[in-house]
Amino acid sequence: MSQECVRKLQLATREKLRKFNSLRGREVEGGEFWDVVVVTAVDEGQRKAYELQIREKVNRKELPLGIHYKVFSDPPGSKIGNGGSTLCALQQLDDIYGKALGRQRVILIHAGGFSQRLPSASALGKIFTAMPLGDPLYQMLELKLAMYVDFPSHMKPGVLVTCADDIELYSIAEDEHVWFDKPGFTALAHPSPLSIGTTHGVFVLDSCENSSHLEMENRSCLRFLHKPSIKNMHDCGAVCKRQSGCFSEFVYTDSTYYVDFETVKTLLNLLKELEPLQCEIDAYGDFLQALGPKATIEYTSNTANVTKEERGLVEIRQKIFHHLQGTPLNVILLNNSKFYHIGTTSEYLFHLTEDVALRSELGLLSSPFSIHMNENSGCCVMCSVLDPSCTVGAGSVVEYSRLGAGVSVGKGSIVSSCWVSPGLSVPDAVFMHSLCVNHQDRAGFVTVAFGINDNLKRSVEAPAHMDRLKLFECSLAECLSHWGMENEILRFSGDSPGCSLWNACLFPVCSDQQSSFSTSLEMLQAVLSGSTFILPKDTKMMSMQESLQSKKLEEMLRFRMGLHTDITQRRLNS
Repeated sequence: MSQECVRKLQLATREKLRKFNSLRGREVEGGEFWDVVVVTAVDEGQRKAYELQIREKVNRKELPLGIHYKVFSDPPGSKIGNGGSTLCALQQLDDIYGKALGRQRVILIHAGGFSQRLPSASALGKIFTAMPLGDPLYQMLELKLAMYVDFPSHMKPGVLVTCADDIELYSIAEDEHVWFDKPGFTALAHPSPLSIGTTHGVFVLDSCENSSHLEMENRSCLRFLHKPSIKNMHDCGAVCKRQSGCFSEFVYTDSTYYVDFETVKTLLNLLKELEPLQCEIDAYGDFLQALGPKATIEYTSNTANVTKEERGLVEIRQKIFHHLQGTPLNVILLNNSKFYHIGTTSEYLFHLTEDVALRSELGLLSSPFSIHMNENSGCCVMCSVLDPSCTVGAGSVVEYSRLGAGVSVGKGSIVSSCWVSPGLSVPDAVFMHSLCVNHQDRAGFVTVAFGINDNLKRSVEAPAHMDRLKLFECSLAECLSHWGMENEILRFSGDSPGCSLWNACLFPVCSDQQSSFSTSLEMLQAVLSGSTFILPKDTKMMSMQESLQSKKLEEMLRFRMGLHTDITQRRLNS
C-alpha cells in the first residue's frame, strides 16, 4: 500500500471515529444513525449478559441514545450457525416491528458463541472486548458502529449483516459515499492475496480487469466462492491483475453485506420452509453461494469446508439455493481498504501491541484509561490499576485488572479480569483470566490459565488419551503429575463425549479473587519449573466450560465498575 493510500486510510478512519464520538451519549436524530442495533447471542444466558452490558453502556452514555438496542438469542437445541441466527433474528424483528420493519435501517452483529480461541471474551462476549482507544474506553461494539457510521444515511431500509470479531477500514473519495440502495444483496469486497482467499469468501466479478484506480467501484457479481482453492479461483475467473502494488494477482474477499427489505421478506419465507432449524447454516457460504447469474447448485453437496457435517445439511442448502436463486449480488469494491480479524489470542496480542499499521490507523494507545503505566513500553494496559512498581513485558495485554506492588508480567501474555497480589510474577506467553462463579450458593472465584498457543478446542475421545492434549506445551498427564493428581481423578465437564482443555476441570475454586489468581499461578509455575504443587484435599475444581455455566455476571461487572470508579476518581485528584 502506497504512502498516499496509507495517509488516506488514516484520515478516513480518524474522521469516522470523530463522527461517532460526537454521537456518543446524545440523542440522535432520524436518519443520522441506525434505527435498530441487533446483537445475536448463543443462548438465553448470553442474551441476558449482553442486555445488561448494553444497558450499562447506555446509562454511562458510551453509546448513541434514542435508538433501539436489541439482543436476540438462538432458539434452544441444535446449533444453527450464523445463518440460522440471521434468519431467527429477522423473524424476531418482524414480530416486534411488523410492517414498520420496512422503514428501519438495521445493523445485525453476530456475537453468539463462547469464543474458545479468545477465552478472555468468553464470559462477557467478544462484542464487549476492550479496544485501546476512546474516552470512555471503546469496546468492539463501539468500534464496529464507528467504522460503519457513514452507512445509515446512505442506505435504504434493510439489514447490514456483520461479525463481532473483525474490523474493516476503508477510504473513498471525498465526494463519494458507500450506497446500499440496490435490490438483493450488496457486499463489501476487499482486495486480498490469493492465500487469504482460500480461507474467506471470494467474488467472481463480471470483469476482472482492473479498469480504474478508483478507491471505490460498484460492480455486479457473477457468483460467490466459499473458501476456494487457488486453482478454483483461477478456473472460475476470480483472479484479478494489477500493474503495480504489493501483489500483482489478487482476489476480492468478503466481509459485510447488506440485504434490502424485499429480500428480507424472502429470507423470512425461507425460514418458514426450513423450520425447525436443526443444523448449522453459514450466513456467508450458504446464502451468498446461491446468488448471482452463474451460481450453480453444485456447492450444496460440497461439505469439505464444513466443520461438522450434519444430516440434512445438503437438503437445507438446496432449499436455500432455490429460494435465493436469481437474487442479485452487488459488490462494492473498496480498493483502499483493510480487513482485520481479532478472534484469537495471537491475533489479539499482535494487533493491540505490535501492529504498527493498525495502531496508526485507529490511533491505538498503550495504556488508555489506566493508572500508573508507561505509555511506550510495547505492551497494552486497558482499564486497569497498577502499582507504580509494576512491570509489563513487551507484547502483553493487561485488561480490567488490579496489579499490586512489584508485580511483573512477562512478554506476550494476557492478564484479564484479575486481582494480582504484590510480588507475583506472571511468566511469558501465558493467558490468565479470573471469573466469579456460583459455588455452593455463594460467590467463588476461578482463574483459568493456559498457554497463549494452547488449543482449547482440540478434543480426544476419552480421558485415556489425555496425553495428546497439550497445556503449557506439556502433556495434560504430565501437568497432573506436577499437581499430585492421578489421571483417573480428572473430571471432564458437560455432556459432550469429547475431552478437551475447554472442559477439563483443572482450576480450583477459591473464596476470593486474589487467592484464586495466586493458586492458579502456583500450579502454572510448578509445571514450567518441573516442581510439585499439591492442592488441599477436597478442593473443588472447575473447567472453563463449567465456570461459564455458573458465572456470576453481576459480580464480574461490579469488579469492572469498581476499577472504572477508582480510575475516574484518581484522575480527578491528579
